[in-house]
Amino acid sequence: MDTTKKDSRISGLLYLILILSGIFNLLYVPSKLIIWKNPIETHKNIIENIDLFKIGILSDIIMFLTFILLSFSLYKLLKKVHENVSIIMVILVLISVTISFANLIPKLDVIYLIQNSNYLDSISFNEQSERLLLLLKSNHNGILMNQIFWGLWLFPFGYLVFKSKILPKFFGILLMIGCFGYITDFIGFLFFPKDYGKTIIPILATIPHAVGEIGICLWFLIVGAKTENKI
Repeated sequence: MDTTKKDSRISGLLYLILILSGIFNLLYVPSKLIIWKNPIETHKNIIENIDLFKIGILSDIIMFLTFILLSFSLYKLLKKVHENVSIIMVILVLISVTISFANLIPKLDVIYLIQNSNYLDSISFNEQSERLLLLLKSNHNGILMNQIFWGLWLFPFGYLVFKSKILPKFFGILLMIGCFGYITDFIGFLFFPKDYGKTIIPILATIPHAVGEIGICLWFLIVGAKTENKI
């Protein structure tokens, strides 16, 4: 196996870990534990499934560290296309990961609140539940803000894929369009928090980056990048 194909397979494996860990901690865990309009039930769910909540945090950390490794792997694979753009891609990922780690603090505060409930005996269970949900909303808002960088890094990545001679240009186009999908979501939820999620726009905004990222991940794993002398 040539070096280029080997590097692309490593990128594909890292991308797959990133996607699966993201699905677990961003979709599965919240769907099992959080009821946004019911803080008391959410509180009870987390108390009864505290290990799942902690595993979700561990999955967060795996996702963030994998994101860093993926950016370096993609840099190695695509730096010959345009080194400065490759560096920008890595910088945007590092900014995103920094925000992500800081955004874990509210989740750790949730664990502290639950495991030190005796310390809060002066506060009723209902009030504790309200505080817990506020912490979860803070984490959720951090994720929403980080969508800016989840989108921004896709533009240089998509550009590098598009300009390379080792990967399908189709994926590059989808990834660059996907950048604006993330940003559209951020703007939509910022200005229309109650109504934006009820429209079809979030679904349409998700399609390009979902197809682009899953598609390039599978391409890396199954086909691999070509070497330029084979194009």
